[in-house]
Amino acid sequence: MGDLWVFGYGSLMWRPGFAFEERQTARLAGFHRSLCIYSHVHRGTPERPGLVFGLDRGGSCVGMAFRVAEALRDETIAYLRERELPTSVYLETTLPVRLQDGRPVRALAYIVDRGHQQYAGRLDVDTAARLVAGGHGQSGPNVDYVRSAFEEIERLGLKDRWLGEVVARL
Repeated sequence: MGDLWVFGYGSLMWRPGFAFEERQTARLAGFHRSLCIYSHVHRGTPERPGLVFGLDRGGSCVGMAFRVAEALRDETIAYLRERELPTSVYLETTLPVRLQDGRPVRALAYIVDRGHQQYAGRLDVDTAARLVAGGHGQSGPNVDYVRSAFEEIERLGLKDRWLGEVVARL
């Protein structure tokens, strides 16, 4: 089947957790990065949810694409399913992305299931900040996750005013 490309837009950008041969900034059209998922496992609990990013429909998203050697394809997909799908809030799909060097590739991506009970939709800044400040799950404090994502987004030279306002309130 060849090498596998994986598109990361949240913690996968700075902490992929799998071996890769190549990493490039990439753009995915048709979806945007959104802090729109109540986290019940990694950054919160059902009783005190945090918030994590999802790819929600509309717009576009600049993230990171990783090329995984064919020999590690199945192992990487198994790892990603365990990491990204503990509550099935994401839909695993393969989508076209454009790499920074101009190449088009198809990449494995996880988009939000808008029909899932953990889909938060678009929240106001104060509500989002309150949830992030109070969230803590198996992967640690929600604040660390959101700040790290914001730093990586800025490192890529991108601006996210709404997310910046959330981070400023933490």
